[in-house]
Amino acid sequence: MKIKKRILIAPLNWGLGHAARCIPIINALLTHNFTPIIASDGAALSLLKKEFPELESVELPSYNIRYSKNGDFLKLKLLMHTPRIIKTIRLEQLAIERIVKTHAIDGIISDNRFGVFHKDIPSVFITHQLKVLSGNTTRLSTAIHQRIIKKFDVCWVPDYAGEPNLSGTMGHIENAELNITYIGPLSRFQKSAAPTEYEIMVLLSGPEPQREILEKKLLTTFKDYNGKVLFVRGVMGTEQSCHTSNNMTVYNFMTTEMLEKSLNTSNLIIARSGYTTLMDLAKLGKKAFFIPTPGQFEQEYLAKTMTENNWAPSCNQQEFSLEKLKSIHDFNGFELMDEEINYKTLFRLFERE
Repeated sequence: MKIKKRILIAPLNWGLGHAARCIPIINALLTHNFTPIIASDGAALSLLKKEFPELESVELPSYNIRYSKNGDFLKLKLLMHTPRIIKTIRLEQLAIERIVKTHAIDGIISDNRFGVFHKDIPSVFITHQLKVLSGNTTRLSTAIHQRIIKKFDVCWVPDYAGEPNLSGTMGHIENAELNITYIGPLSRFQKSAAPTEYEIMVLLSGPEPQREILEKKLLTTFKDYNGKVLFVRGVMGTEQSCHTSNNMTVYNFMTTEMLEKSLNTSNLIIARSGYTTLMDLAKLGKKAFFIPTPGQFEQEYLAKTMTENNWAPSCNQQEFSLEKLKSIHDFNGFELMDEEINYKTLFRLFERE
């Protein structure tokens, strides 16, 4: 009997998006007779352990980065964190050297964890940011990121190679000396026809304190809304909690099955314009309104792109109001191809001896 190859899959703990988009990859590894080993930290690790309680998991060093309360200072705060990030990458490398030996790892899939690769085994890097937007330092941040990507055998970009696509200029660059494979958008969800249960679903995620700041604003905004609202706070805990007050039902988190049902039965989704959220809503063909994280160039760019493509409206956090939602009728919603990802071809990298 052929021994199953063991693949370490390691998403960055930066909100829940990186972990969430690894769920379909983990399922595909299981389907194609591999043994996934989960590696992350914090809420990302917690989510994947809840989704796959039967799988082995290991904890990686934490980058432990928080956003600034004032979005204008986000880049400065990230620059101040640079020494910690470099230290964490080194700690990741030491951890990977150990884990590869102790867990007999045959391959690695890293979703934006810079130090999770090994020179002696096939290593994949997942990112939609071949170009890293950071304002007047975009050229520098892009060069640094591409230098990291080159340490891996291949870079999987979860998007379409041509147009229309979701990542725009971030995921599509010219003359890149990188081994890039466009794998198509990743989503753990399936679209289904179901009767509407909620007029609006608020789906929160992302690092603190900005997640909590938006949560407080939206809880207040929808307090007297004339329609049923489902509110998912995006806070992982040991137990799921739920409470209902008047028109609003609030959960701390949802696992995949419940989240899929809730998204399919909601008319309009209000969320951050994080890339994983875009992929999920495009897969489900949902109408959406986006509120990018203040100071995060990537989310601001993605929200602007969604609006320019006439897919979804957006506004900044301070300006959001119920009045803004009236613009949703002027947009078409997502209209993208729904193609199956060819995992058999992607996983051939791990079949080499």
